[in-house]
Amino acid sequence: MPNGDELVEVLATLANPHRLRVVAALARERNYVSRLARELGISRALLQVHLRKLQAAGLVSAQMELSEDGKAMKFYEVTPFSIQLSPEAVAAAVLTLTTPEIVQRGGEEETPT
Repeated sequence: MPNGDELVEVLATLANPHRLRVVAALARERNYVSRLARELGISRALLQVHLRKLQAAGLVSAQMELSEDGKAMKFYEVTPFSIQLSPEAVAAAVLTLTTPEIVQRGGEEETPT
């Protein structure tokens, strides 16, 4: 089970429909950016933003490979993960937050009143 900070990061990262679709597509097969963008119907630039966030959260990994014609291609794949949420798991994760007094909301920090 991830610690509190890791859980917040993973849940915040997955709280985006585009990133959920990226993870679902990569769970079926590893893919490179251009083909994945076409399959998902989004721009390569937007896909790159989402892939960077997923990679920072440890949910996907990337590897450069050379195509047959010598072109460098960056392939992405899902990093295996499993998170089981329950009230008890959340309570345990809260104890490991580095800043328990701060409530994280959508990547922005708010101090409770």
